[in-house]
This record gives sequence, C-alpha cells and structure tokens, in this order.
Amino acid sequence: MDRSLSLELVRVTEAAALASARWMGRGKKDEADDAATSAMRDVFDTVPMKGTVVIGEGEMDEAPMLYIGEKLGTGYGPRVDVAVDPLEGTNIVAQGTWNALAVLAVADHGNLLHAPDMYMDKIAVGPEAVGTVDINAPVIENLKAVAKAKNKNIEDVVVTILNRPRHEQIISEVREAGARIKLISDGDVAGAINTAFDNTGVDILLGSGGAPEGVLSAVALKCLGGELQGKLLPQNEEEVARCKEMGIDDVDRVLMMDDLVAGDDAIFAATGVTDGELLKGVQFKGNSGTTQSVVMRAKSGTVRFLDGSHSLHKKPNLVIRED
Repeated sequence: MDRSLSLELVRVTEAAALASARWMGRGKKDEADDAATSAMRDVFDTVPMKGTVVIGEGEMDEAPMLYIGEKLGTGYGPRVDVAVDPLEGTNIVAQGTWNALAVLAVADHGNLLHAPDMYMDKIAVGPEAVGTVDINAPVIENLKAVAKAKNKNIEDVVVTILNRPRHEQIISEVREAGARIKLISDGDVAGAINTAFDNTGVDILLGSGGAPEGVLSAVALKCLGGELQGKLLPQNEEEVARCKEMGIDDVDRVLMMDDLVAGDDAIFAATGVTDGELLKGVQFKGNSGTTQSVVMRAKSGTVRFLDGSHSLHKKPNLVIRED
C-alpha cells in the first residue's frame, strides 16, 4: 500500500464524523449512523484504491451502502480489504456522551478476517503487556501479568469493560482482585485502543463485544504494537453456520493477531465524534467545524494525530471532486 493512502483515509473518517456530529445529543441514533455512512461512502469514491468491504453495515440486502462485498475507491491503486464502522457508538452520539468514533481499517487483499456480526470475547493490551495475557486464563492471572509487565501494583491496574449484565462475573472478579474498572456504555474499539496509550489511564480491556469491532481494534493494536485475542461466541446454529460460510470452521479456537489481521501492513484511521480520552470530538462554529483524528500504519509504526479545520461553506457536502 502506498503511504499516501493513510492521509486519504483520514478524509473519509473526518467526513463521517462531521456528518454524524450534527446529531449529537438529539436522541436519534439511526439518523446519526445514516449521516456517517452516507458521508463516508461519498468520500471513499474519491480515494485511489481498489477496495472491497469485508466488514461493513451488513449484507447487500440489509444495507443501502457500505455493505459486505461492496467495491470502494476509484478503481485505481492498491487492492485492499476494507473494514468500516462509520459511527462506532450510535447510542453515544444520541446521548451526547464519550468516545464515539468514525472508524475504518484497510489491509492488503485477503488479510482481514471476515468477522461475522456476532459477539466476540476479547482481551486487549498495549505494547508493554504483549505476550503476557491469555484469553483462556483466569481474570486474576491476566491482571497479575499486566501489572507485572507495566511495573504496577495490581491495585493500580485499570480495566475497561462494557457495562452489560453479561459481564457481572468479570466485574466481580476484577474488583475482588483489587484492580480498578472503567465501565463504558458503548464503544469498545476506543476501549481497546486506549490500552496502548499511557495518557488514557487504561491498561487492559476485558469482556465481549461485537466481532467486527474486534477486527477493527486488532488493526489499530497491530499498528500500535499491542495485542488483541478473541473467541467468537455464536448464540445459535444459524450463527455457527454463518461463521463457516465466512471461512471460520473452528468457532471455538482463539483468534490471535495474525488471524484477525494478517501480513505486515495495515492502516487504521479514526476521527472523534464526541470527546474521549484519546481524541476530541467535533466542534462547530458558524460555517466551520474542527476535528481531531488519529491515523496509523503497521508497516512503518507511524502514528499521526491530526487536527482539522473544515470550511462547511466551501465544502457543504464534505467532499470536493476534482475535475
């Protein structure tokens, strides 16, 4: 992949963030998601690549755009797999709370897991704790391993967990061990990424969330030198069959980083929609909007934070098509 593709992809997440942020706090999550998806699709059409969506908004008969199998880009440039979540945190935007992101990831063709839309058990850590955790190990053992790797007392370890009834046992075990918890309402992509940055105060992510979000998180952590392990959690025979249709024959096996995102190159881009620990959300004033984004590439290890100021008067549709 060409290095210039990184900055092209940021334009895509910026557009999705700007479009969806207009719906912040208005209680309309579907409208926010539709706005992000439409804006992302429009800008993708200008990106020099031959992309195929492998993780998107659903199948062709379920989603009007950004569906699995859809072709993206100008048709010229590198052939890549694309994973998108135009608005990671629709409920977050509707409620006006923290850590909503516009997110995408690309990798060379054939290198992203075609994750079915179901739950995945996950454990994610940053670079210091790579190789020390095991998704099959007891919670206490993983907490001890992270504490040792980061030279912390276990009481100083902070665990991010989605605030769901299904996580009551994990929450109980973490508290019994003496570690601290940051419960999040939605948005476990941000939760996973935050483990790789000291300034977020997060050390490890535990619990189950969406499998597609697991792949997106794995791309980001691959770029950052972190680690995510996952186990698919099909709820019925239909979901088991879905896994096999997508090439995952053993649904019980642990998915390691190379299973989730293979090869030595991948790009991850995200733009804040609402404020979070890592990125500021979109701010509007008059005919301008400001964004903060992060873009990273696995091959080079480069991580860029980008502040953008956008003239909504000159670019009302969030994209200018060159003649």
